[in-house]
Amino acid sequence: MRKLLLPSIGYLFLVGLLAGGVWWWAYQNSLGQISQRGQTELALAADRIQSHLQRFRQLSVVLADHPGLIALLQNETDQFDANAQALLLKTADKTGSLEIFVLTSDGQVVASSQASPVLSEFGDTPFFIRAMNSALGTAQGFSQESGRIFFSAAPVKQRDGGPLGAIVVKVDIEAVETDWRASPNALYFVDSSNVVFVSNRRGLLFRSEDDGRTPARTVAQAVKYGDLQILAFPHHTRQKIGDFAVLRFSEGPFDGKTMLRLSRAVPVVELDARILIDTAPAFTSAMLQSAFAAAVSLVLGALLMILSQRRLALAQLLTIEETAKQELEARVERRTRQLSDANEGLRQAQQDLIQAGKLSALGQMSAGISHELNQPLMAIRSFAENAEQFLEQGDRKTTADNLSRISDLARRMGRIIKNLRTFSRKEGEPMTRVELNQVISAALELSEKRLEQAGVCIHKTLPGSPVWVMGGEVRLQQVLLNLLSNAIDAMEEQARKSIWISIDSTGPATKLTVRDNGPGLIDAEKIFDPFYSTKAVGKSEGMGLGLSISYGIVQSFGGQITGRNHVDGGATFTVNLNPADKETP
Repeated sequence: MRKLLLPSIGYLFLVGLLAGGVWWWAYQNSLGQISQRGQTELALAADRIQSHLQRFRQLSVVLADHPGLIALLQNETDQFDANAQALLLKTADKTGSLEIFVLTSDGQVVASSQASPVLSEFGDTPFFIRAMNSALGTAQGFSQESGRIFFSAAPVKQRDGGPLGAIVVKVDIEAVETDWRASPNALYFVDSSNVVFVSNRRGLLFRSEDDGRTPARTVAQAVKYGDLQILAFPHHTRQKIGDFAVLRFSEGPFDGKTMLRLSRAVPVVELDARILIDTAPAFTSAMLQSAFAAAVSLVLGALLMILSQRRLALAQLLTIEETAKQELEARVERRTRQLSDANEGLRQAQQDLIQAGKLSALGQMSAGISHELNQPLMAIRSFAENAEQFLEQGDRKTTADNLSRISDLARRMGRIIKNLRTFSRKEGEPMTRVELNQVISAALELSEKRLEQAGVCIHKTLPGSPVWVMGGEVRLQQVLLNLLSNAIDAMEEQARKSIWISIDSTGPATKLTVRDNGPGLIDAEKIFDPFYSTKAVGKSEGMGLGLSISYGIVQSFGGQITGRNHVDGGATFTVNLNPADKETP
């Protein structure tokens, strides 16, 4: 009995270590999954608040060029102007602004959209100082009358000299919170002084995220919030779980909860977006996996113990066990071979699907390409016949001109055929350096006739120098052709059809953007699902595989493709690709 007791205790200790290791791994893995979802929600919230407030920044810039307001500041009068007030009131009503007012160069209010504005001096405010330095000024603030507000100031410039004053737009920040209040996660934005200014949980507003239990009131907070009391953030302790920051709360609305905190900078509006996600599901999942691993280990340990006690009695069965072992190994080998064959078949099917997508795109472009080749052929024939006649007449100059035109047409046909041969081949090469401008030019040339027949206007914003990314030239052409084809189909009912193509290589990832002015995306979350399509059933181009194939191609390059609706209408697709090392040949 004593001989079995010590090994049993040691085995239980090892099972405990194994269960703890499984829990730690599973907990971090679950945190990673909810972190990805949280980052997506955080990015959407940041985009919404930026787009919401950006409209009012643009409004202040537009009003700064209004002749009537410029004339008002040039008169340098302290009296309120009725015409200016009517203009500001009308603009505020149409745009939903809380207030719009005009400041002189010393910060005095000379016109406002309100009948009885607060005659405060704004000369020392940061947003006014920035405006007087010929820059856009933004700030957040709070007042008992207006609540939480966002200021946007634009300088009113004169032709010669410094700014005459500034146009300031006040926005009620609460309007942007309505879409977030149904979210199960706590979403909030903190200002430069680390105070919660926007949130879908009212209990977090005007709380400082400083570590101190009684936050000291800074000068910036006193200017921004007046006599409003800044409370401490609900008490919590911080814990580092791998790469994740986890907060354990002991009071407030999250009392007893453990929350994953994620953050994202929103520099355009000078705020930081943050989100708190309950980690209880991740903890429960990790516990279940840990318990399962411990149970399996205990069962295996019990079996091993029983087998060790009966090893003498089962000695005669060694031959049978060896045979069973060999059979099991053979089964494992067969199963491994079957799985390997199945994986190879899946890879081949994926390549065939990509090739089928390219051939389908070529089929849609066949009529236009046939015209592009037939037209130069007819012209070559005509120029050749004319050249023969001119040669007989001794007109060598006209003959040389005809031969030059024949050469140009032949080069054009060669370029079209080269693009077709390149695009139609089944690319199986590894990733290489690809020049993105050339990919766009080749795709547009292949789609030229279809774009012309559909009456689509192409707007390109491309760098003047080469842009090198990692990928495959043919597969990137296929992605772009799919996006162009979808845009053409989406704009079928539009009177004016436009497609915008741009490249942004300033960030860590090179962004290729394709936007149209069609009706937009109906369900953006499903657009990359296989066989999902909003096109008419029965149409050859309506199988719903184009975007799914494009998604797989971009993923194979280590990139990302996303789709969303543009604020001005239409759909926008963004392809993020890894830049290639410019030093690599």
